[in-house]
Amino acid sequence: MSDDVVDVSPLARAHGRVRVPGDKSASHRALLLSALAEGESTIVGSSRGRDVVATRHAIEQLGATVHGETTLTVTGPTGGPRPAAHPLDCENSGTTMRLLAGVLAATPGLHHLIGDASLSRRPMDRVATPLESMGARVSGQGPRCTAPLLIDGRRPLRAISYRVPVPSAQVKSAVLLAALGADGTCEVTEPVRTRTTTEDMLAEAGLAITTDESGPERVVRVRPGRPRARAWSVPADPSQAAFFAVLGVVHRDALIEVPELERRAERVGFVNVLARMGGRVAWTETESSPGRSTLVASSSDLVATEIVGDEIPSLDEVPALVVAAAASRGVSAFRSMAELRVKESDRFEAALDLAHALGCRAWADGDDFFVEGVASASAFAFFDVAAELDHRIVMASAVAGAAGVGCRIVGVSTVATSYPHFFEDLASLR
Repeated sequence: MSDDVVDVSPLARAHGRVRVPGDKSASHRALLLSALAEGESTIVGSSRGRDVVATRHAIEQLGATVHGETTLTVTGPTGGPRPAAHPLDCENSGTTMRLLAGVLAATPGLHHLIGDASLSRRPMDRVATPLESMGARVSGQGPRCTAPLLIDGRRPLRAISYRVPVPSAQVKSAVLLAALGADGTCEVTEPVRTRTTTEDMLAEAGLAITTDESGPERVVRVRPGRPRARAWSVPADPSQAAFFAVLGVVHRDALIEVPELERRAERVGFVNVLARMGGRVAWTETESSPGRSTLVASSSDLVATEIVGDEIPSLDEVPALVVAAAASRGVSAFRSMAELRVKESDRFEAALDLAHALGCRAWADGDDFFVEGVASASAFAFFDVAAELDHRIVMASAVAGAAGVGCRIVGVSTVATSYPHFFEDLASLR
């Protein structure tokens, strides 16, 4: 059997504690801010997935030095990043490419960004537009400015006020990172609050940043400056935790704990969705990890609900929630899901395909789609799925197979982009 194919057997019971990898969002940003800082920073708990490794390799090419595996020590180059001698390979990581674009826009010189076939289909125009208005030059392929990208960095950039047209933490973050090399205060307005990891970490690194949430839209302002070197502690990744939370509520005999999570509202919207469906999900606190919580999920009878894109801004958890919808009674509606079409795969179509494979009726209407559940994971069909370079589809399929009657997944190697030990952790619940 190919190393890229896995047969997932059903779990008779799913009990245990799973420490998912470090938060990808925080891991990427800790590396980039450490590379921009002068002096030595440390990072504990960073994700070791290929996406974050791509960011690590990129900052090394830009002049930073990085040592270690479990604890990383990062020393930023004197005077800041400098152009790399070779193209910066972002592999499958859209976060790496978009956030690096912001850093490089304020790094004088020419920068060449490349990625794999999947990343090279993802639109980068939404990042290129604000960066060009700041004075950088960004060129890509075709009308959506897909990779490979060529960035001609400038410093200082022009300070701008920019309203993000489509909710995107990556676009917001690219502008905020570029703003560190601007000639004045930059302002970013977002109509929907997205994950605040960048703003929070910029503040922790000593940058002058403020947020205004008094009106109908959220406004972030940042002044130029250089981050301070510091020690970063990365929490566990809520997006990865979502898959085990879904397994906990859909499996007939489950009690699963996922520790070390931060409960930022825009990162744990999936918990509210599961609770609304009747899922038995709860948070517990531990004195040993102040500010972090353990998510507990156990077997539940689920009912259908309506899920709106705004309550899960990144949409990374939607494939897992499709499995929950498939195991529920009634028709679940997934509203405003257009952004799924430009993920690692066309995740919109992949979600429908997964629902069909599980034995559900599922259909689309514009940017919405609907899943009629089969009332229990034990009623799922055995299925085969090709993951199409999408790690979220791999994990959602594995959860469905483990809770149901099994499945065969082609393309499992892509899970290493974010969660190299996913299948080992899944098996540990036996």
